[in-house]
Amino acid sequence: MLLTELEVLSAERVSPSYVRIVLGGEALAELGPDGPAYDQRIKLIFPNAAGALPSFADADESIWRTWTQIPEAERGAMRTYTIRDVLGEGVDTRLVVDIVVHEGEDGHAPDGPGNRWALQAAPGQRLVTLAPRKGHEFGGIEWSPGGASRLLLVGDETAVPAIRGVLRDLPADAVGAAIVEVPVDGDIQDLVAPPGVSLTWLPRNGGRRGEELHAAVLAHLTGASPAEPIVVTEDEIDPDLWETPVHSSSGEEVAEATTVPTDTPYAGLYAWIAGESKVVTGLRRKLVNDLGLDRGQVAFMGYWREGVSMRS
Repeated sequence: MLLTELEVLSAERVSPSYVRIVLGGEALAELGPDGPAYDQRIKLIFPNAAGALPSFADADESIWRTWTQIPEAERGAMRTYTIRDVLGEGVDTRLVVDIVVHEGEDGHAPDGPGNRWALQAAPGQRLVTLAPRKGHEFGGIEWSPGGASRLLLVGDETAVPAIRGVLRDLPADAVGAAIVEVPVDGDIQDLVAPPGVSLTWLPRNGGRRGEELHAAVLAHLTGASPAEPIVVTEDEIDPDLWETPVHSSSGEEVAEATTVPTDTPYAGLYAWIAGESKVVTGLRRKLVNDLGLDRGQVAFMGYWREGVSMRS
């Protein structure tokens, strides 16, 4: 893995809900992965309240154990993001990350360490990153369509960098659809997809989170929008929701659930769905329980939970 301090080269508010951070440092010459990045996740560690970054000089193989042993007031905050771009090469390599931001409301300060940091980010500031190193196993890529013949990508604003990466790295003959929800019209980005993959943007513009997204996904799959919105109760939500063909956050037996059926209306489909846990939970229930998609055909990832501070 690549564990190193990086310098902010630029920080730009590119739309109402995104700050684009360009990071540099000689260690990025070793940045991986070796193949397509797809939805490659990394960790960013933000400075503590005093503006200092933790030292990992004596870190062992368990970075998480090293991290948790640092006093909480000193270690700052660790959060997960997706690589948007890797620019340049060698010691001039630059790492580009988009951070979702929102201003504080009713006189309150902005919440979330990544949000607060990004709103004030400026060149010269420093972060610590935990990222893949060339030639070393790292993980953090969930995109795994196998032999699927058609694809479905679904996400909210936090999933846009991952969806962008997958669309960028798909083969030119890929077939499918990407359906993306963002806060406002101004957050729509110029993403490039293969000719056979349609791209639909759904700005909320003050509407209820996930409502149009749910309807659009079901209309795409079934040909008809649902008669009523999907309702998910608080006790149904797993804030750690992470269900892929090879992993289950609920402890479900994965090995027995990865044979994809070939005799259903959704044969050949692979669905990748990421975003707010409540919204993703509703889609998981509809696709798996109601439409009958097999676990081997889907990846459902709760990137975040509204109103809940994530650990990392």
